[in-house]
Amino acid sequence: RAWPPVKGTDATDHADMHPGVWLAFGDISGQDFWRNRATIKHKAFTTPPAWKGDRLEFATRSSLLASNGKPMATMRCDFTFSPKGSELHLIWATAITPEMDGFYFGDQEEMGFGVRMATPLIEKNGGVVTSSAGLKTAKNTWGQPAEWCDYSGTTDGIRVGAKIIPDPANFRPAWWHNRDYGLFVANPFGRAAMKQGPESRVEVKKGETFRMKFSVIFHQAKE
Repeated sequence: RAWPPVKGTDATDHADMHPGVWLAFGDISGQDFWRNRATIKHKAFTTPPAWKGDRLEFATRSSLLASNGKPMATMRCDFTFSPKGSELHLIWATAITPEMDGFYFGDQEEMGFGVRMATPLIEKNGGVVTSSAGLKTAKNTWGQPAEWCDYSGTTDGIRVGAKIIPDPANFRPAWWHNRDYGLFVANPFGRAAMKQGPESRVEVKKGETFRMKFSVIFHQAKE
């Protein structure tokens, strides 16, 4: 979806969120980074953007700041973009190191790695959500575990979509927060929120590093 959304063309819900592709967390130690009430502040490119062979790579360092500005953790993100024919592959790896005691990831729908699809591609406009488990539609895949989910639709006679693939080495497989208005999120944290078991609380000690990795394949093909 265009960001900010274009009134009259795009749905304007969550207008100050859902910025295309993102990694964010609705509950870290009670702080809300998904709705921008707490802040992920970019500090530096630890590796400047540069082409290495057939791929573009860069890395960033950010601070996770509570709503009162107090530092909570440092976050390093490593990005790799690889064009492959009619596809573009993005790998997003993150390492989060708490600077405080009592750091934890809470249990909400709004946790993890998300993509907001362009308006012509959403399910409400004829798009399709498909999971690795063989389920279709946002409703049927919502809250369910899957190795990947794909969201695609047609624009100008071209089938266009995105497939999110959580890394199998992540601490836990993801459940999926998928919506017919174009949102889909790989969420390994919201066990109770996704109605899949008891409340989850993933604690990380001060100075330790918590790692996750996600991939997205952006793809297109003629109908």
